[in-house]
Amino acid sequence: MSAMHAASREALASAEARLQEITSGVDGDGLGKLADELFAVTTLLNSEIGLRRAIADASSDPAGREALVRGLLAGKVGERAVDLLATVVTARWSSPRELVDGIELLTRTVSLVRAEQDGRLDAVEDELFRLGRIVAAQPDLDRLLSDPTREAAGKVELLRSLTAGKVEPVTQTLAEQLVTEPRGLGVVAGLEQLAGLAAKRRERSVAYVRSVIPLSEAQQDRLSALLQRVYSRPIALHIEVDAALRGGMVIRVGDEVIDGSAAGRLEALRRELAG
Repeated sequence: MSAMHAASREALASAEARLQEITSGVDGDGLGKLADELFAVTTLLNSEIGLRRAIADASSDPAGREALVRGLLAGKVGERAVDLLATVVTARWSSPRELVDGIELLTRTVSLVRAEQDGRLDAVEDELFRLGRIVAAQPDLDRLLSDPTREAAGKVELLRSLTAGKVEPVTQTLAEQLVTEPRGLGVVAGLEQLAGLAAKRRERSVAYVRSVIPLSEAQQDRLSALLQRVYSRPIALHIEVDAALRGGMVIRVGDEVIDGSAAGRLEALRRELAG
């Protein structure tokens, strides 16, 4: 999901505040139902260009956009979903695509709130990251799951052959939604994005660490404490062993890369000599 423009960020913030209000006290089943309904709306908007443009048209009357959505969805989704979508469509979005991005993000947030309520958010974050590494290590699997021309049901069936009964229900739901409606995003990148959203939900950042050797628990604790001092906030570690580094490790936090690997130093030296 690309970065949103200012108007869309403001619209999303308003929708997130409304989401928090309408989900207060809602149980896991209610949250699951809401997530499914919002995802169904995302799927509809992805396929209906005219509808997408109509509800995102900032030059039209907001009350008219709300009436359109309420009339279209009444009796088909629950009142919570209709209420939230009314907030979405009456706001000003920078583009129809960013409006759909916003609904998609709200859908994922609902699922993560469900995991949080169950005390399973840590597990969901870890599973999404590990699933991304599994897919990344198998190019053929990545290609099949990311192929936009492949039937969605086939991709979901393939995914379930890997994950069914092995991951949290929320992990399964988020991963299935990703392969069903990738919206131009590869599965590996999408799973990484989802893991990042789960980490953000816990008000933490994620450090993606590649190390030439496995790190002991004590080393992980020291690295986490060091990164917390550097970034002034808690940091979640996702560690991958990569023998190609030849030595040391590479750490990525957001757009920042800390390269302490032998391969990285050699590449820097080559660039300096070439310059």
